[in-house]
Amino acid sequence: MSTTIKFIDLFAGIGGMRLGLEQACKSLEIKSECVFTSEIKSTAIKVYQQNFSEAKIWGDITEISSAEIPDFDILLAGFPCQPFSSAGTRQGFLDTRGTLFFEIERILKDKSPFGFLLENVEGLVKHDDGRTLATILRKLEELDYRVTCEVLNAKDFGIPQDRKRVYITGTKTNPISLKNTKKDKPVLSDILETGCPTLETNFVKKLLAQYSVDELYGKSIKDKRGGEDNIHSWDLELKGNVSLEQKELLNLLLKQRRRKNWSAKKGIQWMDGIPLTLDEIETFYQHKNLKQMLDDLANKGYLKYEHPKDIQEVVNKDGKKVKKREYRLDLPKGYNIIVGKLSFPINKILNPHDIAPTLVATDMQKLAVVDGKGLRCLTIREGLRLFGFPEDYQINLPINKAFDLLGNTVVVTVVQEITKRIVINIVETCRDVVDNVSIKNIINYTLININY
Repeated sequence: MSTTIKFIDLFAGIGGMRLGLEQACKSLEIKSECVFTSEIKSTAIKVYQQNFSEAKIWGDITEISSAEIPDFDILLAGFPCQPFSSAGTRQGFLDTRGTLFFEIERILKDKSPFGFLLENVEGLVKHDDGRTLATILRKLEELDYRVTCEVLNAKDFGIPQDRKRVYITGTKTNPISLKNTKKDKPVLSDILETGCPTLETNFVKKLLAQYSVDELYGKSIKDKRGGEDNIHSWDLELKGNVSLEQKELLNLLLKQRRRKNWSAKKGIQWMDGIPLTLDEIETFYQHKNLKQMLDDLANKGYLKYEHPKDIQEVVNKDGKKVKKREYRLDLPKGYNIIVGKLSFPINKILNPHDIAPTLVATDMQKLAVVDGKGLRCLTIREGLRLFGFPEDYQINLPINKAFDLLGNTVVVTVVQEITKRIVINIVETCRDVVDNVSIKNIINYTLININY
């Protein structure tokens, strides 16, 4: 029996799912062919075509009829998650029309391939109290697929990244097991390059003036949280001189502003970080020059003087009433820590003896690693390795655009492991076909290019 596995790559990105399936087939000494690819992001298309030179990229899948798609065996899709409407249904949340998942549903229904693999963010599990995922699984099962769903973590597949994603797979025959035998724990040093140019900015110089490179392993740099693994802007005096007393005050304020008793006292809904008035601050920090200390910190930009916020009903631009957090101008102003996830050029120094956090497009460039006696950002090659891409894969784009693509891609090694199981399922099914009878006539799916 000679088999060619034919597949389509929807919401293809830079081809991570395609690579995973191709590697799975190669390991099984089975031919594979991508017969259709759909993607709309221009930078992703450019990278995809550079690495898969024969690839014709189709555009918006919502504008492509099923008849235009060649027959295939496996559908791959890292589809975007969108809210589903529950309007007009007694049980609620039963329809997928108007979402991009509907396009997957449509193609599976019209083409009836052997199987599929879908990938999405971990939040899909709890989206709308689980109703989104339940709807997706039910719709797939209604198409006569044996469906399996699991949250898998890249770190369990030999990748030094804590990246949890939802994987949904199904076949026309047997359900695919998504259980994984955990491999040895990977660490960042396994994939890091050495001898790369380091950063020489004032920010990095301030860091290295106060900490050795070993002391910086695993440190976060943000003003929103405390703890021994966190460095604050006032620790580095980034916005101006800060006295020891002011640092003590800021550290206390950082903790106090999160306590629920303050929101109860103000009669507002709790939020993570409430501005506290001078009188409220005096209950946990007494100093004869407290107001001057606070105003000085506010003038330098370590604090802001603002009204507290509360959930209020407002009218949006469409004229609809919605609830959102707005300033309560009837309540007195207070002092609050100025926070922002992306406030600093670097927000975390990765520990080479540990793994990376979940990499996202918005802050991949703000992660730093130690190289020699200095600090630098991750390289594109390191980024590719953290998603399991092979060494010959290339992204010839500026680093910010490369990380924008990587932060939204799949982990190739996870896809490889799952699709390998799907392909094995196909092969084992083929062995049961006798007397040259087509598989489609037996189990009602299309398997192409099988010769007996």
